[in-house]
Amino acid sequence: MQLDHAAPRATGAIGIPLLGAAPYATATAAPAKPLPLPGARQGPTARLIAIGTSTGGTEALRIVLSALPVEVPGIVMVQHMPEGFTKAFADRLNGLCKIKVKEAEDGDAVLPGQALLAPGNRHMRIVRDTGASGARWSVRVADGPRVLRHKPSVEVLFESCAQYAGKNAMGIIMTGMGNDGATGLLSMRKAGALTIGQDEASCVVYGMPREAALCGAVQVVSPLDKIAKHIVDYSTGALTAQAA
Repeated sequence: MQLDHAAPRATGAIGIPLLGAAPYATATAAPAKPLPLPGARQGPTARLIAIGTSTGGTEALRIVLSALPVEVPGIVMVQHMPEGFTKAFADRLNGLCKIKVKEAEDGDAVLPGQALLAPGNRHMRIVRDTGASGARWSVRVADGPRVLRHKPSVEVLFESCAQYAGKNAMGIIMTGMGNDGATGLLSMRKAGALTIGQDEASCVVYGMPREAALCGAVQVVSPLDKIAKHIVDYSTGALTAQAA
């Protein structure tokens, strides 16, 4: 992973510098097949990937997740989608990806090589795991009021990641309308996480990533086809919040 520091500061869609943003990184090649992860540790995940997306997100998630090797850290994700559709979507992704993808159930452990999708009409949070799975985190899935007009809400997931995963997390906000997840991603960044925002050119709707960029939450601005590479580089330690 080569870091491109030619740009003095990362900016939002209208040229506003990201608050406190460091120069951002770009990957050099798009993944055409699952990316290798040499020397990856097995067993309980020491890191966590949190993804939030909305309009255009079903295809974006397919592109990112299908390019990942099975050894990546545990993934938790929110896609704005009605109740009854999230399980079918998770099952479809599971058939396309090397990693396991499932609709989250309350108490599921966050495990390497597995992505948990928040169910429609339920919020999903991570908590420290106290069970016998050996995992560092598990998820709580519960009803509750809508947050920023959404349930599940990216904001709810990201705030829990900031609280319980801190610097051991990576937050990614992708295509979508509105501002759900923007301040949650900022909380993750302040807690030491690496944060990524999808770039405008590759978004179906540049809403959520734009709001995250404008509030200073985004460290790395990335086209969609480079996000899987960033995840792998983060997994191996080649890309860190400090380097970004």
